[in-house]
Amino acid sequence: MKIEFLGKLLSGPFTVPSGIVTCSANIIQRFFDQIPEVGVLTTKSIGPEPRLGYREPILTQFEPGSFTNAVGLTNPGADRSVELLSKLTIPEDRFLLISIFGGSVEEYVEVAKKLAPYGDGLELNLSCPHAKGYGMAMGQDPELVEEITAAVKAAVDIPVIPKLTPNVPNIDEIAKAAVAGGADAICAINTMGPECYEAHGHPILSNEKGGVSGKAILATALKCVQEIHAAVDCPIVACGGISSAENVRRFQEAGASIIGVGSALIGMTTDEIAEYFQVLSKDLDAGSENAEQLVRYDIDMDFRPVTLVSNETVTDDICILTFDRKINIKPGQFVFLWIPGLGEKPFSALVDDPFKLAVINLGQFTNELMTLEPGTEAYVRGPHGNPVAPPENSKIVAVAGGTGLAAVYQLARDFGNTEIFFGARSAERLYFVDESAQVSNLHVATDDGSRGHHGVITELLEEYLSKLSADELASLVFYNCGPAPMVRAAEVVEQKYSSREKIFNAIDYLTKCGVGICGACDAPDGRRLCVDGPFLDAADTQP
Repeated sequence: MKIEFLGKLLSGPFTVPSGIVTCSANIIQRFFDQIPEVGVLTTKSIGPEPRLGYREPILTQFEPGSFTNAVGLTNPGADRSVELLSKLTIPEDRFLLISIFGGSVEEYVEVAKKLAPYGDGLELNLSCPHAKGYGMAMGQDPELVEEITAAVKAAVDIPVIPKLTPNVPNIDEIAKAAVAGGADAICAINTMGPECYEAHGHPILSNEKGGVSGKAILATALKCVQEIHAAVDCPIVACGGISSAENVRRFQEAGASIIGVGSALIGMTTDEIAEYFQVLSKDLDAGSENAEQLVRYDIDMDFRPVTLVSNETVTDDICILTFDRKINIKPGQFVFLWIPGLGEKPFSALVDDPFKLAVINLGQFTNELMTLEPGTEAYVRGPHGNPVAPPENSKIVAVAGGTGLAAVYQLARDFGNTEIFFGARSAERLYFVDESAQVSNLHVATDDGSRGHHGVITELLEEYLSKLSADELASLVFYNCGPAPMVRAAEVVEQKYSSREKIFNAIDYLTKCGVGICGACDAPDGRRLCVDGPFLDAADTQP
């Protein structure tokens, strides 16, 4: 389904709206390489300086297919983004749309000049509803929209596409102002709101209020596109609750050139997204309606209460939390622990019944967990991620460091026939050792030699593998979990004795939403840990 857009003949008519899924250069490159139906790749909004954004939770689902989010314009800043985007290989039939924002006309121009050489067009975020001083605060003023558009247009030699907010009574006037400023196209719409949704009497988002997206804004998005098309003569990039071929047809009839699909991709693996766009394209050609059946309206983001029973100190920065009930989780999956007012973080469950977590102090949230008092009520959502599925009759070799033991203990307990290799800096940092020894053949290494092998765990792993016969090696499947350096070192050893198809890695990447939307947990090869993993097949790793 080729389409001409702003001087390029593109491989497909779709885009993924800014801030959804394709939020890193790694993910964008994987989409370029694997999903031709997405002809326009849109970056996350980039500003003049790095922004950490808001603490989690950043996303909540208030009804199937409808969400609020408040990410807080998280981005690495313009200078770092130049480094990352410059490494992309952009196919001739794709369009890289770089979304930018600023707190003033001057900041928009500053960012635009830096990033323009690395993309095919610039999207001006004039519509974010939850970051004070940015986005919607500017996009509601026609004169300012025209001024920003004109200033950026004068500063760069690539197309400029303002993204408009629906939170105005006169979006047609805003569109006219953008075109008067020289806009080459219009993107509509960004999220609505902001709104606040609660669970168990507490606002869910750390920012309390967030922009509304998904099916809840479909009708508004369509109305805005119709009004913009009637007001101005330029291409329109449409987004807002689109998920089916019928939705696409209605937006095309309303005047849209490029169709953005965002919230509908929630929970999908990268391969499932590729299949979805293939099916959606076939639907448009054949007049069928099959893609909608692939949308994950079954994603569960509800929170369930748990009460802390005990907080056992392992060492000054490691503890084990035990809660009062069982949770539903399979080996390899993870859950989020939410403490209202403090935030939420993902964890592998050390044990499912009763629910236990191994916690290492790595920041504000985990620091609070170190001294969390018994009786504290918290909340769990999930499970998320894909359960592991070792081949029948295989022998499991699990290599863990830090809290990685939590990801492999249940694996050994439920599947048996497991060798666990557990490494730590010293004996005092080892935990759940006796329990692990009961469900596996446990191998321990400490850097200082205070328990087990004196050295790193990969030395012990290589010593074990070197003694196995060819038949024994052929039966092995590997699961590595922990910090990236340890996991990569373990994989190097394992590849000497086995094939990449039998090696699965779970690395402690930052995970925020847990359902594949925010893109924070991107691996170097562009897969997202939360939906493509947590254990990623080493055979699928791109060079």
